[in-house]
Amino acid sequence: MSLEKLLSISGKPGLYKLIAQTRGGFVAESLIDNKRMSVGLQNNVSVLSEIAIYTLAEEVPLKEVFKKIKEKENGEQASVKPKDSKDKLEEYFFDVLPDYDEDRVYASDIKKVVQWYNLLQSHDMLHYLDDDEDAVSTDEEE
Repeated sequence: MSLEKLLSISGKPGLYKLIAQTRGGFVAESLIDNKRMSVGLQNNVSVLSEIAIYTLAEEVPLKEVFKKIKEKENGEQASVKPKDSKDKLEEYFFDVLPDYDEDRVYASDIKKVVQWYNLLQSHDMLHYLDDDEDAVSTDEEE
C-alpha cells in the first residue's frame, strides 16, 4: 500500500485506507479505530498522494514534507503537538519546510499535517514514503 490508497475525508477525523470501490463511491477503513464506512461520491475526499504544500517557489508534495518530518524526528512522533499554539506550529513547520508560503499555508493545515504524520508513524506506515526513492523526477527544468 502507498499514499495513493490513503485518504482524507472532509468532516471526518484522521486518515482512511481505501478498501474497495462500489457503484456509488467506495469503502474506507479508519486508521484511528479500524471501522469501515461507505463513502459516497458527494463527500469531499483527498488522496494523500495528490496533496501538496505551497512554498514560495513551488508546491511540495505531502510525501516530501512527511519525509522531512521523519528526518527531523528520526522516525519518531512529531515533537510538536497538533493542539499546540499557532506560533509553535508555525515555528516547527518553518524548521521542516523553511520556504513554506505563510500566506497560503494556515495553522490548521500544519495541524493536519502533524496529525497525519503522527497517525502514519503510530501505524508503522512511514516506510511507504520511501517506495519511490529510486524514481527521479524528470519534470524539473534546469
